[in-house]
Amino acid sequence: MNHSRRDFLNVAGLTAIGLALHRTAHGNNMPDDDELTLYIGTYTSGSSPAGEGIYIYRMNEKTAELSHFKTVTGVQDPSFLTLDPKHRRLYAVNEVEQFEGKPSGSVSAFSVDKKTGDLNFLNRQSTSGAAPCHLIVDEKGKHVLVANYAGGSVAVLPISEGGSLGMTSTVMQHQGSSANKDRQAGSHAHCIVLDKSNHYAFAVDLGLDKILIYKFEEKSGRLVLHNSVEVSPGDGPRHLAFHPKEKFAYVINELSNTVIAFEFDEEIGTLKQLQTVSTLPAGFAGKSWTAEIVISPSGKFLYGSNRGHDSIVSFAINQKTGMLSLIEHVPTQGKHPRHFTIDPTGNFLLVANRDSDSIVSFRIDRDSGRLVPTGQVTKVPRPVCLLF
Repeated sequence: MNHSRRDFLNVAGLTAIGLALHRTAHGNNMPDDDELTLYIGTYTSGSSPAGEGIYIYRMNEKTAELSHFKTVTGVQDPSFLTLDPKHRRLYAVNEVEQFEGKPSGSVSAFSVDKKTGDLNFLNRQSTSGAAPCHLIVDEKGKHVLVANYAGGSVAVLPISEGGSLGMTSTVMQHQGSSANKDRQAGSHAHCIVLDKSNHYAFAVDLGLDKILIYKFEEKSGRLVLHNSVEVSPGDGPRHLAFHPKEKFAYVINELSNTVIAFEFDEEIGTLKQLQTVSTLPAGFAGKSWTAEIVISPSGKFLYGSNRGHDSIVSFAINQKTGMLSLIEHVPTQGKHPRHFTIDPTGNFLLVANRDSDSIVSFRIDRDSGRLVPTGQVTKVPRPVCLLF
């Protein structure tokens, strides 16, 4: 979520949106051996040109060139996407403020064609909170956990054997406020992440300046508050990423443009703050807000995006201490880098520049962590999430 949310959330007539899926195929149905499937979530309401739904692209593993495969329409504001552990189902938040006449967003469920990567709509369920902006599937593939930004809550939805979603089984409503009166007058749950053990769920709340840690009961999907961690007033924590070895966790703060490094104790489910670093270069005086945070598959490097400065910041991670050291800032060649991801090979980083309607790719130097533009730029309207 960002400072201009009201500019692009159009809640009028949300319940009238149909869910018929219109697909237009381009090229061969089957991906080549050297191609990866990339799903792109977009904003379908608000500024023009708006996205049409979820775009499916193929990416060449050697060049990072993208080619359009299909577009799944009839999916409203799919601003964040996730897959189940076996990659059989895809789930997309519908970042809206009303669903079936009630103040709530929703989640759409799809089955994934394992051969082509195509999506087939299964069903759509309420998230019991407005404007959901982030979601995950638990390690067993039994539940979807979702963060409701405007609703200030986190919720759990059970997954059936066929992949469709049931009604919310758990809703945890957050209460409170923090220092920034414009952005933190109430709770704004921005992300929810599970540790690899499936025991603890970490709800990052921008409005409260807190990370709420829940015990997750994987059989029932129940959440029980375990403890919480406060960051500095006005930080506005947005997203959390675990180091691959899970000794460390990192939180990117949207309002203060910082990253906090934590030591994670998986036995007792606690975070201990180690370090805070800026995501912006020294001397930068403009307006900027962070967005996504990603750690390389090797665990050696951490990347964050700056919206306003319009850059990716790179840090080296000390493997013993978890501490960060700055590598560089690289322009994203576009405006408002809302989201970015690293491909499964670990060779490329792709950025979704929302306000310039583009996907830009960079090659990752595996030794230094530095980013080198590939020259590949793909036009996609209002891209806000990238998922391989």
